[in-house]
Amino acid sequence: MDEYSITGCVVDSAIRVHTALGCGLMENVYETCLAYEWTKRGLKVQRQVVMPVHYEETILDMGYRLDLLVGDKVVVEVKAVEKILAIHRA
Repeated sequence: MDEYSITGCVVDSAIRVHTALGCGLMENVYETCLAYEWTKRGLKVQRQVVMPVHYEETILDMGYRLDLLVGDKVVVEVKAVEKILAIHRA
């Protein structure tokens, strides 16, 4: 599946999960439900994938983690906030 098809599934599933659960839950609840939805659709899903920083000749383990990696092509960061602020748009 190409990244455009995966992205379509990502958006569709996000709407589906949000419609079913509403707002106000912790991010890990949404993450778990999204991973379940994508697995049901036959997509490969990895959760909390470690992402090191490559700087010059060195690989630094900075503790970065991708919330979800879908189909080895699309990164999804799950955010659960009361309202969208300017910092979220950066």
